[in-house]
Amino acid sequence: MNDINTAFGTQVAPGTLRLQRSLPGPIERVWHYLTDSEARSLWLASGPMDLRVGGDVQLEFHNDDLSDHRVPTPERYRTEDGCHRQSGQVTACEPPRLLAHTWGEADGASSEVRFDLEPLGDRVLLTITHSRLPDRDALLSVSAGWHAHVGILLDQLEGRAPGNFWVAHEALEPAYAERLPREAAA
Repeated sequence: MNDINTAFGTQVAPGTLRLQRSLPGPIERVWHYLTDSEARSLWLASGPMDLRVGGDVQLEFHNDDLSDHRVPTPERYRTEDGCHRQSGQVTACEPPRLLAHTWGEADGASSEVRFDLEPLGDRVLLTITHSRLPDRDALLSVSAGWHAHVGILLDQLEGRAPGNFWVAHEALEPAYAERLPREAAA
């Protein structure tokens, strides 16, 4: 399943991206990395998550801190304190196989991200589906972001030092622009 771990995400519907990865199991370990703030902070974002439908989700992204390899944050993503914040609500939670929540966007619209976990022997198939993305720019940024973040998760789970998020993101965004259809908006 090595090629699944380098494959690009695909647009499966207007404004919807799907990305799959094969991760070392067991499924409870991967679930922990999705739901525990400290474990999640190693690859995505820290913050509390009330694991019930309607529960609050608070995410604080410190992408500069995901690797020891430091590079400047791209200008368009810089914030005063180096942190990006997202909030949302849990829309589905079936431990340890399904977690979904809204994903607050800066303009007030919300998209939704869904994590499906399926055991495959000693590995786990992670499927991320991010839907209701408002336009092509959001689709490209989210596609590159998930691809880079899940690469860091794979590194963490396999005991490797993770690469720099921004280096990966900046290389992936134009690659997704070439691969995803121009009619990428909802």
